[in-house]
Amino acid sequence: MEIKFHSTVIMVEHFEQMKAFYQDILQQQIEFDFGNCIGFKNGLSLWKLKEEYPIAKKLGRTFDNSGNKNLEICFETDDFELVAEKLKNHQLNYLHKETEEVWGQQTIRFYDPENNLVEIGETITCFVKRFYNEGMTIEEVAKRTSVPTELVSEICRTNTKRL
Repeated sequence: MEIKFHSTVIMVEHFEQMKAFYQDILQQQIEFDFGNCIGFKNGLSLWKLKEEYPIAKKLGRTFDNSGNKNLEICFETDDFELVAEKLKNHQLNYLHKETEEVWGQQTIRFYDPENNLVEIGETITCFVKRFYNEGMTIEEVAKRTSVPTELVSEICRTNTKRL
């Protein structure tokens, strides 16, 4: 038996607003659009439930707009500073602006229009290369980031020149 992960679905109340947020602000490309359900190329889907759907009958159609407190929707970028700067052009409800996690990754967290937590962070390659270019040894980078030494070594050997 094989079970394969397909996607993450956010059941939404304000479908068009959520679609615009993920498409326009977070620059996600739609792979399929079934009217009340869209799937982005990254595997995230938005679904506006109709009353006749079995899941809507079981869950009900009440939305409290408090978001899912046990869910974070994570995105990564190689252009963290540029993305963080562009986000300033939008009125977002931030959990926090640019911060460095204990493992060294730069992140920013904010809420989508229905209060689901969204994170945008540097890719592992970015923060590993950043520490390496600041003069840390491969072993020091591995210790600082918790990224295995072998992976740090591979990342630092690939297209990395010390500044």
